[in-house]
This record gives sequence, C-alpha cells and structure tokens, in this order.
Amino acid sequence: MHQLWAIVSKGDNIPIVIMLFLVAFYVAWALRQAFANDKSIAETAKLPVPDKVHVWPYLVRIEFLGAIAIMVIFTIWSIFINAPLEEPANPNRTPNPSKAPWYFLGLQEMLVYFDPWIAGVVLPSLIIVGLMLIPYIDTNPTGSGYYSFKQRKFAISTYLFGFTILWVSLIFVGTFLRGPGWYFFWPWVTWDPHKVVALTNVNLHEMFGIHSKLIAAFFGMIVVGGYYSLVPLFYFWKKKTIPTLQKMGLVRYAIVSFLFLTMMALPIKMILRWTLNIKYVWVTPWFNV
Repeated sequence: MHQLWAIVSKGDNIPIVIMLFLVAFYVAWALRQAFANDKSIAETAKLPVPDKVHVWPYLVRIEFLGAIAIMVIFTIWSIFINAPLEEPANPNRTPNPSKAPWYFLGLQEMLVYFDPWIAGVVLPSLIIVGLMLIPYIDTNPTGSGYYSFKQRKFAISTYLFGFTILWVSLIFVGTFLRGPGWYFFWPWVTWDPHKVVALTNVNLHEMFGIHSKLIAAFFGMIVVGGYYSLVPLFYFWKKKTIPTLQKMGLVRYAIVSFLFLTMMALPIKMILRWTLNIKYVWVTPWFNV
C-alpha cells in the first residue's frame, strides 16, 4: 500500500480525494431527501411543501460564513501542504506519465478507447449540447422545485450514471490507476517505468475475417447504424403502449435516445477493449470509431 499512499498524498491529488468523498456524500444526501419526499408523497398524496426563508439575511449570512470557512481552510492548507510545482519544462525530459489536469483526465482516459477527434471534440461537445437541450426535451412536469426520485427515475438515473459512474470514475482511473506509459496499475502495485505490456488490439472486422478496406468500412457502418437503429425501432414498437413516448413525440425522443446511446457507447467500447482487445468498430480511410 506504499504506492497507493504515495499517490494519494501528492499535493495535486489531495483535492481529488476530497472531491470523491464530497461527490459520494452529496449524492447520498440528495437521494436520501428524494426518498423521504417520495415516502411523504405516497403517504399524504400531496406534494412536499418546501421550507421558505428570506434571502436576506438568512441565506446571505450562511454564504458569508461559508466563504470565511473556505478561506480559513485554504490558508491552513497552503501552510502545511506545498504547492505541486515542478521544475521548468524541459523538452528533452518528458514526465512519465504525462497527465493532464484532473478535470481533463476523463478526456485523456477516453483517448485510450476512441480516436482523438471523438474523445476530444465530439463527445465533449455532445455533453455540452445535451445539457443545454435538457430544458427543451424534458416534458416531465413533476419533481420541479423539490427532490423526487420516483417521479424522475430515468432523468436522475441517467445523470448519475453519466456523471458518477462514467466521468468521475474516469478521473479516478486516470489519477490513481494509470502509471508510466499510461499503463494500468493496481493501487498496491509499484509503478514500473520499464513495464512493457504486449497488446494485440484488433479491429472488429478482423475478428470476422474481413481484410478488404472497402468491405470493412461497410461492415463497420452496418454495425454502428444497427446500433443507432434501435432508436426508431423501439419508438414505433412501443409508442402506443408507453404514454411517455407519445408525450415526448418523435423529435424529442430521437434526440434523447441518440444522446443516451452515444453515452452508453463509452462503457460498451471500454468493455470490448478489456475483454476482446477490440480497438475500433468502424474503420474508414477518413475516421475510426
């Protein structure tokens, strides 16, 4: 466990450790309140009445005291923990591993599984666009102004999966489990800069004995197209039996489903890499997926 302590105790990793505990604490706290409200709604058949307080002086006073507490914590922190400053950059001596800031480690980890243009441009852009579209595609009027899990199961579950299971876990892996050469190291394993791992990554079409570039491109297009074709097939199959689909309409449903399937493509691609060493599903002369 010496290696784990050496990683955790680094000055630039301490905030990440604190962040992990804070995320777990506030997610648990919010879900606890949501379950309590769901229980209250089930017992009284009424919406919870939120407590109301004036912004001044109650909220402003709490925020002021919170700001003072944060300043005290940071002052003490700066006294006892040195800033993680390194020597001036030397092009002849590149750090190994060379890691991005913690808020970009999720992107750096995604580069293992996708082309740079997908991991660095397409997926982050879809995340931003998807968050911007939420007010326009969310047709559920319940659960507004109070915590409720039962009334917003899909929205809350999808967000928690995308944020905690995917994004936060990628930051955790990139910080504590990726060592020299960006190889995977368990927390109790010493980082060996001379470690060499023989990887035999193959593309999906090669597993089916396809070696022609043209046929491989069409094969990958069929696989990816078949994956996204689940969106309209499910809609036309279940739109008469699921009221939510009728309420959303085809356009809203298509946007939500496309964003959801794109998000799920990340864990699917990760599992394919871990289990079958599949590098790309769709290979073309211009891009790879």
